[in-house]
Amino acid sequence: MAARTHREAQRLSSFCSFAVIFLLMSGLFVQNSSASTSYSRQELLDIGSRNFNSFISNLELIPEIGRTPEAAHPTRPGGSARRRRRDRKQRRGKRGGLRAKLKLTPHRLSLPSILLANVRSLVNKMDEIRLRINHSKKLWNCNVMIFTETWLNNGIPDNAIALAEHHILRADRTADDSGKTRGGGLCIYVNKAWCTNSTIIGRHCSANLEFLMVKCRPFYLPQEFTSTIITATYIPPDADAKLAMNELHAAISKQQTDHPEAAYIVAGDFNHSNLKTVFPKFHKNILCHTRGNKTLDQVYTNMAEAYAVTPLPHFGQSDHLSLFLTPKYSPLINRVKPSVRTIKVWPAGADITLQDRFQHTDWSMFASQATCGSHTDIDIYTSSVLNYINTTIDTVTTQKQITTYPNQKPWMNKEVRLLLKARNNAFRSGDAQAYGISRANLKRGIKKAKHCYKLKLEEYFSNADPRRLWQGIQAITDYKPSNSAPTTTDVLFLNELNDFYARFERDNKQPAVKIPSSTDHSPIILTSSDVCTALSRINARRAAGPDGIPGRVLRACAEQLAGVFTDIFNMSLAQAAVPTCLKSTSIVPVPKHSSPTCLNDYRPVALTPIIMKCFERLVLAHLRDFLPPTLDPHQFAYRSNRSTEDAVSIALHSVLTHLDKQNTYARMLFVDFSSAFNTVIPSKLISKLRALDINTSLCNWIMDFLTSRPQHVRSGHIRSTTVTLNTGVPQGCVLSPFLYSLFTHDCRPMYGSNSVIKFADDTTVIGLIDNNDETAYREEVQHLATWCTENNLLLNTTKTKELIVDFRRERRGSHDPIHINGMTVQPVTSFKFLGTHISEDLSWSINTSSLVKKAHQRLFFLRTLKKNQLPNTILLNFYRSTIESILTSCLTVWYGSCTVAERKAMQRVVKTAQRITGTPLPSIEEIQRKHCLRRAHSILKDSSHPAHELFSLLPSGRRFRLPRTRTSRLRNSFFPRAVSLLNSSAPPIHS
Repeated sequence: MAARTHREAQRLSSFCSFAVIFLLMSGLFVQNSSASTSYSRQELLDIGSRNFNSFISNLELIPEIGRTPEAAHPTRPGGSARRRRRDRKQRRGKRGGLRAKLKLTPHRLSLPSILLANVRSLVNKMDEIRLRINHSKKLWNCNVMIFTETWLNNGIPDNAIALAEHHILRADRTADDSGKTRGGGLCIYVNKAWCTNSTIIGRHCSANLEFLMVKCRPFYLPQEFTSTIITATYIPPDADAKLAMNELHAAISKQQTDHPEAAYIVAGDFNHSNLKTVFPKFHKNILCHTRGNKTLDQVYTNMAEAYAVTPLPHFGQSDHLSLFLTPKYSPLINRVKPSVRTIKVWPAGADITLQDRFQHTDWSMFASQATCGSHTDIDIYTSSVLNYINTTIDTVTTQKQITTYPNQKPWMNKEVRLLLKARNNAFRSGDAQAYGISRANLKRGIKKAKHCYKLKLEEYFSNADPRRLWQGIQAITDYKPSNSAPTTTDVLFLNELNDFYARFERDNKQPAVKIPSSTDHSPIILTSSDVCTALSRINARRAAGPDGIPGRVLRACAEQLAGVFTDIFNMSLAQAAVPTCLKSTSIVPVPKHSSPTCLNDYRPVALTPIIMKCFERLVLAHLRDFLPPTLDPHQFAYRSNRSTEDAVSIALHSVLTHLDKQNTYARMLFVDFSSAFNTVIPSKLISKLRALDINTSLCNWIMDFLTSRPQHVRSGHIRSTTVTLNTGVPQGCVLSPFLYSLFTHDCRPMYGSNSVIKFADDTTVIGLIDNNDETAYREEVQHLATWCTENNLLLNTTKTKELIVDFRRERRGSHDPIHINGMTVQPVTSFKFLGTHISEDLSWSINTSSLVKKAHQRLFFLRTLKKNQLPNTILLNFYRSTIESILTSCLTVWYGSCTVAERKAMQRVVKTAQRITGTPLPSIEEIQRKHCLRRAHSILKDSSHPAHELFSLLPSGRRFRLPRTRTSRLRNSFFPRAVSLLNSSAPPIHS
């Protein structure tokens, strides 16, 4: 339709021109023939214009041409204009997508488009390659072409394989290096329209591996990348895959150290090798078969979802498909929205001003205003004090909005932005002199900003403050960026979230009744010095709660505020009532993953008043004094000298010791609760506290602390309506974990052949079974289900898993499943227990591969620190804190039973870090030995530790009794190895 309209318009224009010329010629003819009438030039033009307008007005056009501009886009019933199909600039389905981007901007993509092929003699395929390029615009615009098995040698010049507008980089196979006289070879063509700065930075040829490494600085590159490093790889079918991967790992790792922010593309014919065995964080991009039913050619990148692959026909008689890779990587600026946050600006001397004002405040007037007769309303008293503190803070501070872009350079500041804006304005004005001056000013401004940023970084590392040190490391590496909470203005959605988080409230039918006061139990009394000490230890960077008072003020003004808060705390304990403003909770929903689909995909992060956390710590110290240290020895959370390593090692030791006998096996039930903290009934908790002989006044205070708690959900400045809760122990509070451990202390095994291991709300039931008799274990599971029902804990049977460890050949895989509340518990072959992957065969390949993968990710940050030329001591601290800590997680539990290959994989990470830091690092074997001795010594000093009885002295008093072991599984576990190390250490530990 658009073409027909264009033809009609052209026909109309030609007709009008012909009419004007005809009138002009007619006038001249009449003048020459009769000379009775004469016209000037302007008169003739006026006649032509009038005739043209009259012709247009009387011309009957088809409706498509004659419609008015207002009628071009008719209005929909909703008010928006609807666009006609013929008015679209492009046909439907061709307005976007990868193909459209490739066609419109083939050389300005985030990553280069790639043609990958195993050609088997490049010289013989040159005619076909040139033919394909000349007849395919996609291949003509291809940025990089990678060919393997080129079969080139020194006798073939570059001119014989040259392509127009392409730069050739080649690595031919040599007989001296590979031991083979023919075959192999690599070649990379770089399109000069995409990049003219491409250099070879590495090449290698051996019997196991050939690679060609090229560094490219294209005309366009996303800001998060400094360069593009392309590695063409060929691994022969008869090569040693492990040796090849080790050589390739060493080469790529060296470049990652020199260029930590580059985009890495490793492409070629890998045959039976897999790069992910040495680079777990690299991603595969080819999922289709490339030769027959096998995928031999592969492209690995250090970013996820980098390419979309299109198979193309073979080149000549080659047995590999050729592959075209279209970039689909989206730059960081397009994937992440800029973050806008409002901060308080603290002018110089603000802390001193606040100290002076609070020092001269008459705090007694707030108590007198809240007093009626002899009773002081603690809610009015506390809220008036908090409001006064907030008002005083607002008078000395201001607020400012900060917008942070995801790809923003850390040295970018306001001055540089203004200079950049001035440069752009000068460029648009066309004034060459002003443009030159603005460019020079921008260059000087950037140089100055970078220098200031460097001084700021050096300040981080100039003192011995660990917090400032880590701030500097995070500023350089972007290590552990903060999770972004969703920003929404939909109050209804926030109300739904709030109701979802409070869903357990409707199941609580028991009223909260306080215990009658007893004269034997007097309330706790806190001193002003204790309160001042607690305030001075507050983390100033902790987020403020619903009261809005920042930790910075409470810490800086600890001496001035200690008196009034001591009065409030003691009044709260005496009345057994917690002020409502201190019990309030503000929940910030944080997505559990990038694309949440339901309410359960938002993790509630609870913020409570910081001053209430101080109050809870003071109460917790007194609450611990009422309890014996031997209470619930198999609860490993919230106890001194207890860790996840203790829980896992004791659980495995009981299993391994039992399996050392004949005709035995073990079943491990990993129980999962649905929001265990939120389902605790306060009245049941108080009855258990009374059974432990806890102070009556303190029990009533805890009852009030757990009931009538206001809660709302906040997103930015938008908040939901407030609901009041009377169920659960509030998450985010100091007392909550300890109260939950007391609530579950009576969950104990019924039979001696079973054990219950607890770490907070993670509960594991272990059944040691002899002669196929599972009666005790199954009754134990049913007893646990009954106990959960009586205590209002909801078992999540869907997430509850069971691991069966059975090394008997005749019974493996034939066990009947466990049923809980009519539902079958799913048996698994591996489970992540408190951060450690345990397999049914008690091997550690899954666990070690997971740790190595995490450690490889941290190596990027270590390389970034190296790039910024930080001293080796800083690099060493970062390695020990972020990489070594991962590799040695629960090291004493599993390292003794690892295979040689698994140990080499972990040690390979250590060697890479050693090359980056330039300092010798201890091996994993040395670290494991030190950890074993340290843990053994800590257990020996703690008589209440459940593993203390495993270290028994011989009658001589100099050596420990070594457990009897029949299998290497038990012999290589922690406790037998620890006893052996203690006995071999000199001088003797005990005499």
